[in-house]
Amino acid sequence: MPLFPLPNVVLFPRAVLPLHIFEERYKAMTADALAGNGQIAMAVLLPGWEKSYYARPAIEPVVCVGTIISHEKLADGKYNFLLQGQARARIVRESEPSSKRLYRTATLEAVKEIPAMEIDLTSQRQRLLDLFTRDTYATTTLATQFRKLLASPWPTPDIVDLIAFSYFEDVTLKQSLLAEPDVAQRVNRAIAELESLRPSIKPATTSTLHPPSMN
Repeated sequence: MPLFPLPNVVLFPRAVLPLHIFEERYKAMTADALAGNGQIAMAVLLPGWEKSYYARPAIEPVVCVGTIISHEKLADGKYNFLLQGQARARIVRESEPSSKRLYRTATLEAVKEIPAMEIDLTSQRQRLLDLFTRDTYATTTLATQFRKLLASPWPTPDIVDLIAFSYFEDVTLKQSLLAEPDVAQRVNRAIAELESLRPSIKPATTSTLHPPSMN
């Protein structure tokens, strides 16, 4: 699986990330992905990556596998594409460097999750609905979308992944939520973070339409 490590981007399953690709190695990665199954694993660079960015700096072991759902190749060979998260995965081993391949690849395995039944998340889902209906988050840009999701059959953990992607800015926190295998714990931690952020939330300022991430 191709690895695309960045210092400040955490992709979650079901979230859609816009990316602008201009480095030669990642242009090659994109072309190869488009010629294959369209999948790329987004990884987060560990602190200190600046010293060896163009080599193989250390990365977090848990990644999010995404699929390119639309793309545009520009006249100069650069790409714009939308990557939709599909699944959490853990790096089993990274491939050895090759002169024939400019980018990093690795063998992955699915993260083994501790599942939670939806009935056991009833109170958490109600709290989320309250936050996006009658509390601070009701005034944010995405409130209507999340109210609709919470009123739909969508599983609570899936909605929480989208909330984490959309509202949380702390990369360390987001990576820890991505790596959390206990689904109930993941939901509870995300709700606790939403609660703690309430004083800083401003009306109609939060959006999933982030500027394209740059490589």
